[in-house]
Amino acid sequence: METEEPTKTILVVDDDPDFLAQQQMQLEAAQYRVVTANGQQEARGVLDACCPDLAILDLMMEDMDGGFILSYYLKQKYPHVPIILVTAVTSETRMQFTPAGREEQSWMKADAVLSKPVRFEQLKREIDRLLGM
Repeated sequence: METEEPTKTILVVDDDPDFLAQQQMQLEAAQYRVVTANGQQEARGVLDACCPDLAILDLMMEDMDGGFILSYYLKQKYPHVPIILVTAVTSETRMQFTPAGREEQSWMKADAVLSKPVRFEQLKREIDRLLGM
């Protein structure tokens, strides 16, 4: 029986190795090719070498605003690549981030924002929506 080849490449960037491993396992099981980076600097190297179909970025990595900076860099380099920001900020501070308004979209270079802990069904729904699947 022939197995299906992954159709889309997803970059996952987070400084939490457990989160990276979990997302990689679940995304590969869902037939995506997964490239991981354990922080903003490593992700820049990955982005200089290849263009993913979608990126999942942690909001706070080496720097408090690492996800914002990386999403800006990614959108400058590959404007068509959808970005999902994941963050524990909402659960810790009750502050809600959303790229819904025009003002937020001007500085928040993300197409979706999800709160940690991320349920895979919710993440998969956003991926499918953003990739038009």
